[in-house]
Amino acid sequence: MTDTSDSGAERLFSFSEDGLSYTVRVFENEDGSVSAEITVDEGSMDVNAVYFSSEDYDGPSENLGGPLNMNGGGSQFEGGSVSWEGATEVSRPGLGREGEDKPSFLSEGESITVDLDAASLDEVDLIGIRATSVNGGDSIKGVSGNPEEPDEPDQPDDPDEPDATYPKVFFASSLNDNDAPNVGLAILGPDEEPQDGVNQLDPDAEGTFADYVAFLEDSGFPEIEDIETIVFYEGADPPEEAFRIDAPEGGFEDTDAILAAYEDATSELNSEDFENLFIAMGIDEDQVPEDDDSEGEEEEVAAI
Repeated sequence: MTDTSDSGAERLFSFSEDGLSYTVRVFENEDGSVSAEITVDEGSMDVNAVYFSSEDYDGPSENLGGPLNMNGGGSQFEGGSVSWEGATEVSRPGLGREGEDKPSFLSEGESITVDLDAASLDEVDLIGIRATSVNGGDSIKGVSGNPEEPDEPDQPDDPDEPDATYPKVFFASSLNDNDAPNVGLAILGPDEEPQDGVNQLDPDAEGTFADYVAFLEDSGFPEIEDIETIVFYEGADPPEEAFRIDAPEGGFEDTDAILAAYEDATSELNSEDFENLFIAMGIDEDQVPEDDDSEGEEEEVAAI
């Protein structure tokens, strides 16, 4: 038997007849070899040989001969003839002295794994099982096709990136001649040194933009529709402007519109802006993911 790990690629075959039911899971190992795991779901049997073939194979049919052959019913599937591409002997018929302890004898719930001489999983569209001692004395030449390919397991969602935090945000309803905010609501983050006359988030706040918007909503000033731009700051002693989000024509309708504009703006940041945003979050520059998209002109950080 191949002592390797399952790579995850597999095909499932099933067979059921006269009180015997089994499943064959054909899979690729990490080293590229192909194996078949045979599991009895109902009844019992002694597995003597495993055959395989692809739908496109039209060469001479492999035949182990003697009591291990797949002649007759073992060379037919859904009314068509089957040419077997390869076969693996598992055991000679008869339980002998070992009886039901024979390794190839399977009762309900038991399995055996057999290596197949297939170059890849794509070569296995049909599986043939030659078995004796079936449910006490019968024999079968079972042929299975139309394999199921299990759905790829859902990949776990990437853990959410932490929300950016800011040392200061200014909701400006007016700008001076130098385009700097001079009227509106300036709010310091929870970890900043308090300043006379400047609002500050509660100590238990994280300093995310949602925290600042909640503070704005509670304060009632300025009116949402009067906000011309929102200025985000980074660094300390004192914080410096990092970028802005300008109000759309006609102003923001409500705080939901402000949050939506923030999501749109930060999701569209190019690599340079993205790096600056992570700096504002306190993440080292070498931890910032690289952006492979180098096309297009880079926007100025303050022009968001």
